[in-house]
Amino acid sequence: MKLTIASKVTILRICLIPLFILSYYFFDGPGGLILPTLIFVVAAMTDWIDGHLARSRNEVTNFGKFIDPIADKLLVTSAFILLVGDGRMSAVSCIIILSREFIISGLRLIAADNHVVIAASYLGKIKTTTQIIAIVLLLLNNFPFRFIGLPMDKVAEVVAVVFTIWSGVDYIVKNRQVLREKE
Repeated sequence: MKLTIASKVTILRICLIPLFILSYYFFDGPGGLILPTLIFVVAAMTDWIDGHLARSRNEVTNFGKFIDPIADKLLVTSAFILLVGDGRMSAVSCIIILSREFIISGLRLIAADNHVVIAASYLGKIKTTTQIIAIVLLLLNNFPFRFIGLPMDKVAEVVAVVFTIWSGVDYIVKNRQVLREKE
């Protein structure tokens, strides 16, 4: 199997995850988790880059379709678990977000078994964006909003949970035929 440039970028995202985790534990400075945040942002940006490369170069592959969502979930899940472990994020929020990911992944598996592809939705992309924003604000201890007393990190966490639930319900409703038993 020859890897496309897009797939190599996706693999880079996976390789950045251990670096993000290590930096999370070893580089917590007075300004917050700046280095881990930068690594996380670079890794998150590779999601957009690999998708753009695959589409623009007409190199969408089965391997890419397989590995890209896994890389996304590994990155975001790692961040959420670290944030919950440090008390920066609510465990309930994390459970809701992870539950949605398991449910939609299961729905996609059933769909694939029936030769149906469930494409990413607009709401799913908003969900991902709100989660990334929440993670960045939580990593930075609410910088710069903490200086004006605005708990934007917690607001972003709630917004991410709302879009997580909304997009999950949307996927299930739009693809409920996948869950019906064949006659």
